[in-house]
Amino acid sequence: MSRQVPYEYTRHLRSSSRAAYPSFLSFHETVWIHVKCLSRGLFDAFRWDLVIRTATSDPEIRSNILKSILLNSLSLASIYAFDLLLQPLVHDHSSWLRRNVGWCYQVLWLLPVVGTSFYLNSSWCNTIAKRTFTLQYGNRAVQPRHVTYTGMLNTLATSAYRTVMVLTSVIVSLGLGMIPHAGPFLSFAFMCWIDAFVWIARGLSLASRVRHLEERWAYYFAFGFPSAAICTWGSGLANAALFALLFPAYIIMAMTAQPAPQDPYNPLSSSDTVRYPSPLIPIRLPIFAIVIRLNDFVVHILSITGTAGQVKRHHRAHSHSSENAEEGAGVHTSKLTNNVSRRLRHPNEPRSPVERTGERRKEPPMDRRKRA
Repeated sequence: MSRQVPYEYTRHLRSSSRAAYPSFLSFHETVWIHVKCLSRGLFDAFRWDLVIRTATSDPEIRSNILKSILLNSLSLASIYAFDLLLQPLVHDHSSWLRRNVGWCYQVLWLLPVVGTSFYLNSSWCNTIAKRTFTLQYGNRAVQPRHVTYTGMLNTLATSAYRTVMVLTSVIVSLGLGMIPHAGPFLSFAFMCWIDAFVWIARGLSLASRVRHLEERWAYYFAFGFPSAAICTWGSGLANAALFALLFPAYIIMAMTAQPAPQDPYNPLSSSDTVRYPSPLIPIRLPIFAIVIRLNDFVVHILSITGTAGQVKRHHRAHSHSSENAEEGAGVHTSKLTNNVSRRLRHPNEPRSPVERTGERRKEPPMDRRKRA
């Protein structure tokens, strides 16, 4: 005969199981939260008062912003001078003259000016970002590092990986634009997230930045909407110059912004109980899934080329390879650093334990005769 379970005990089990079951927000509550995140993103994207206040309070930021404005204004003036003045003047002439004048102007003047402005603008914007981050979070936010040969190689690897990521993002945006009917809207939405992703770095790693944006997709869509709308109406070079012109201002806005929600898995953090968003609306959108896969493929190809036969021993998952490459810790970089450091070392300087174990141990001739 089975033993009867007391009523109080079964009621306690049911109450504990009910308490362990997650509670969700309703559909309209989740929609309202995303609407508030959209409005918060638009509000933070128009905080020009913060840009003016930061630029006027710090001379280093102000000087870099002024240099960026002057150089990018020269690029825009050069682009529109060709489109509005030079091209109409040679339009009625022969095709040979029109083609050669446009080619000479672009190669000898336009491309050098735009390329130089982009290179200098990236350096100035990096200084603006570091200085704004220091003003926002204190002097301990940015710790000075000693400049070494390995650090220089890691910096080059980091810049190269970020350049590849920007190029793959542009390729994905162009590919989305080729989709019939919905392509232009998808491409524009993707560019909104790309612009917000570029500006909202804050010193985080690649995986942290991607996860942070994909879990707050409504806020970052609205934050990148104004710049994407401005930089999609002109030609390719004009849009790039406009982007570079707005870049310093939006860096300052991004450093002072407060992305919402603070906890995507518990957006109503004021309540004591954890209430997840409605399952009908995703918490995280895989926005950069295609871009990360393309970057993983590029990093994998570069790893195969750099290791030359050691792929099996150094096999890793693609996500770890891309993370290391983005942080400047590629396999080929470390091998190059070890080879150069061995060549530059003094003969009397002691070797590291790793190098001693990596070398082949030579035995005396007497030991080989005894073994034989």
